[in-house]
Amino acid sequence: MDSRCYGFFFALLSFTVIALAYDPDTLQDLCVADSTSGIKVNGFTCKPESNITASDFFYAGIGKPAVVSNTVGSAVTGANVEKIAGLNTLGVSLARIDYAPGGLNPPHTHPRATEVIFVLEGELDVGFITTANKLFAKTVKKGEVFVFPRGLVHYQKNNDKAKPASVISAFNSQLPGTQSIAATLFTATPAIPDHVLTTAFQIGTKEIEKIKTKFAPKKV
Repeated sequence: MDSRCYGFFFALLSFTVIALAYDPDTLQDLCVADSTSGIKVNGFTCKPESNITASDFFYAGIGKPAVVSNTVGSAVTGANVEKIAGLNTLGVSLARIDYAPGGLNPPHTHPRATEVIFVLEGELDVGFITTANKLFAKTVKKGEVFVFPRGLVHYQKNNDKAKPASVISAFNSQLPGTQSIAATLFTATPAIPDHVLTTAFQIGTKEIEKIKTKFAPKKV
């Protein structure tokens, strides 16, 4: 095999790896998700075409601000395949994020998608961190857009202490997934051993337990 063949082979391999990093392309006009099916596939099985209606492609849930009632001061309303069955195999989804005054969408990742936000109201301080630990941060205002590359840790914070803010997020995945860094580490089931966390954060067991109590469900 000469050098040109090797080059073609590795280019093809690279393209294949990149292609497989995202939702697979659809091979038919429609594959509306059948959430009642017991069959497990990478995505959802398709409803019979005779059962598909326009409602499978409709959702009104992100038209109004969500009620923000948590300690971090933000609420996410997803418009993904779990809410819009017609998104199955299409590789896109949306979300609305509402922020209380001073509210934060804590550092998190989307393992299956790049995210683009469009600011509906307010002004946000946003940023993402590369695998080389470099922070790219900016203040974005109403009508502006910011991109968070796939899988990288990122955050958004409403920098106005008096007014709420909101954004629409777009993803190149029907179900991008979200891992909030703090919640993932301190609320995992079964729990991550304390000695792992104490070593990782270079703090004592008492501090770890104190942090865990902050994330524990509130007793009613």
